[in-house]
Amino acid sequence: MVGQRHNEPWKHWYDLAVWRKRARHQLLIEPMCRICAQHGEASIATVVDHVAPHGGNWNLFRLGKVQSLCQSCHDGAKRFEEIRGFSDRIGVDGMPVDPRHPFYSGKAP
Repeated sequence: MVGQRHNEPWKHWYDLAVWRKRARHQLLIEPMCRICAQHGEASIATVVDHVAPHGGNWNLFRLGKVQSLCQSCHDGAKRFEEIRGFSDRIGVDGMPVDPRHPFYSGKAP
């Protein structure tokens, strides 16, 4: 389950030197939060996030695409999107910005 990494058998992978080196490199090449930047905000990235969850697959963990995020986006917006399948961001016009939002399918609560 997303957000339950403390119970997952691959949790220790994040302590390995190979991950720490990759994470350090990622934050050097992309020091700002990607999600904040997409919305015109500037925040320092502190978390290296797998764009697509690796689900315990070692090859995806090691070689999957990563992005730099601030802690707030990683624990909030990214987690929400992974769990629900769409972003909950609202545009300046008051409409959801994600075309996958249930509002656009007529299935909004």
